[in-house]
Amino acid sequence: MWADLARRTNRLVPDASVAAVTDALDYLCLAQLYLRDNPLLARPLTPGDVKTRPAGHWGVCPPVNRMLAALGPLQAAVPDGYELHVLHGAGHAGPSAHAHAYLTGRLGHAHPHLRQDAAGLHELVTGFPLPGIGGEITPLIPGHLHTGGQLGPALAIGQGTVLDAPHRLSVVLIGDGECETGTTAASWLAARALHGTGDHGTVLPVVLLNGLRMGGPSVLSTLDRAELTAYFTGLGHRPVYSDGLDIGQLRQAVAEALGAAQPLGIPGPSSVLVLTLDKGHGAPAPLAGTPAVHKTPLRNPADLPAEFDALADWLASYQPAQLLTSSGRPRPHLLPALPPPRPEPGCLPAPRGCVAASAQVAAHAAGRPFAQVVPEVLRARAEQGPFRVFSPDELASNRLDLTDERGCPVPWAVEVLSEELCHAWAQGYTETGRHALVATYEAFAPITLSLIQQQLKHRSVRRHAGLAPLPSLVYLLTSLGWHNTFTHQNPSLTTALLADGDPTLHVLTPADPGRAAAVLTFALRKLDRCTIVVADKHTAVHHPLETLDEELRHGIAIWPHLTHPGPGEPDLILVSAGDMPAEALTSLAQRLRTERPGLRLRYVHVHDLTALAEDGARPLALAPDAFARHFGTQAPIILATSGHPADIHALIGRRHPGPRLTVLGYRDPGRPVSQEHLLQFCGLDEPGLWQLATTLTDLPKGIPA
Repeated sequence: MWADLARRTNRLVPDASVAAVTDALDYLCLAQLYLRDNPLLARPLTPGDVKTRPAGHWGVCPPVNRMLAALGPLQAAVPDGYELHVLHGAGHAGPSAHAHAYLTGRLGHAHPHLRQDAAGLHELVTGFPLPGIGGEITPLIPGHLHTGGQLGPALAIGQGTVLDAPHRLSVVLIGDGECETGTTAASWLAARALHGTGDHGTVLPVVLLNGLRMGGPSVLSTLDRAELTAYFTGLGHRPVYSDGLDIGQLRQAVAEALGAAQPLGIPGPSSVLVLTLDKGHGAPAPLAGTPAVHKTPLRNPADLPAEFDALADWLASYQPAQLLTSSGRPRPHLLPALPPPRPEPGCLPAPRGCVAASAQVAAHAAGRPFAQVVPEVLRARAEQGPFRVFSPDELASNRLDLTDERGCPVPWAVEVLSEELCHAWAQGYTETGRHALVATYEAFAPITLSLIQQQLKHRSVRRHAGLAPLPSLVYLLTSLGWHNTFTHQNPSLTTALLADGDPTLHVLTPADPGRAAAVLTFALRKLDRCTIVVADKHTAVHHPLETLDEELRHGIAIWPHLTHPGPGEPDLILVSAGDMPAEALTSLAQRLRTERPGLRLRYVHVHDLTALAEDGARPLALAPDAFARHFGTQAPIILATSGHPADIHALIGRRHPGPRLTVLGYRDPGRPVSQEHLLQFCGLDEPGLWQLATTLTDLPKGIPA
């Protein structure tokens, strides 16, 4: 369909219109970088019209602009029910994205002060980088699923966008420097892992082989044409080449590449378009082909006459008055090559009954092992609509049996041995409105930290732009370090994410498998959150569920079956955060109640670590009276967490109880030790906890365990 559409638009829309759009995009990019007045050169340029400190990036704009212009007629002709997305992987294409959104009118719809009129054009050009919008690609520029400048994951994110979406084409613009990243390198072959996993859309990778990265020649540019063809052929892609100088030939190359493009998951070679236009095309001759074109090739044209003359000639060469009217609108001959503004996607239905549904799951799961109840939750979610599980070859190890009756993997669960690809696929899937889960070893999850942080930044800007909420980013961390080797002990993902302070982050620490099943049900129904579920596959101890509703709603609860009733301050407060800590501390509580019946205990379980945050810092942060109700004002507190103790201290912040709080959690032993020795080293073994509790409550020492 896409190839036929491209060939038809190639016949119907003149190359001259596409070439004019290319020139308009190039001119607007250059003007944004350099001009502080006179945006259409309505009068002779003067040094006073030029920014004294030009900022931004020119180098990637010319090849990006040619692709945006060539795709414009195709975007305009997309029939109802189909979608075409462009993902910018090549870094620093912000001026191109601004210019294109301005010409199509989408920028003015989102930001009325940037509408297509003289004032809007003046603001676009002279205000760059725009206050409150910036100079890079973000969701503040309409239509972008991926924040630009994050090198590496664009191709995999593009693959994620078309999973289970046969109506969708994603064109991914990839810098040749980006091809040096491990995530991009893995993405070419990883498409084979998607064979037989459903009916998917199409990805057209476009490599912008402009020869340079920031500081010098790219590795990919050192390959001659025969080597380049052999390289892409070996990766399972048939390259189609264009230098981008002849717009008609570029449009034909796009149609040819689309004709050879296979829907994702179909065996056999697919296509890649290789655009070899030089970086910073059009820059003055002494600077062309050098790293100087990466940013602003002319560094100080306002003060250096030779640079000013070069800039004036460069700007005038585009004849901007032939491209835009004095009122800032594209001239009529550009319009056939410009897609009309399309509305942003609407809101997903607000989730209802999350707590009730989760409680039902927990009740059904009570007393059953992780390996039974968690896969049940995932299977049930897959029956409700589009849903995907991505895992780095660890489903079986994590006791997540997602096979069918013949023992074959279910098509909606995909494994590939790359945490980055799993995240990027999930990111593309969720950014297009579908739910997904990444399931991985706790120790390997930090590999994706940067990708998670970038997606959270992207989501934060989406909220700032007033865009509709999307399905949550959900991670299940299991195979915890407490039952693993030294090399597989690393709970630092939650530490790093908590330090960022993102208000949508929730770190769920269910106490048992039933609660783990409940929180996954809960997390996979919620919107616009980042939920990290920390649940050990080995946990076998179950706890009463009478406080589950409170745990789900508020992130924390006092467990009455282990708490002495009545008002007043207890003698000791035990607080668990996680399943292993709950097992250890409930055992301690039961022993204290048996051997020290006069000791007044309060038992608290922290279901969501963010409930501990300073008041007002996070949605579930306890108010001062609730904090005192749970943690008292005088009693000693033993708090055990499955993560780093520093997480707890940092969250509590300025209302830290001081020396009456003892936090126990993972400490790196520095060498391989047994599981028993690790617990002992961290103070979470039974004798160590008993000694601590008796010491804090001034009870007699030395009583046999």
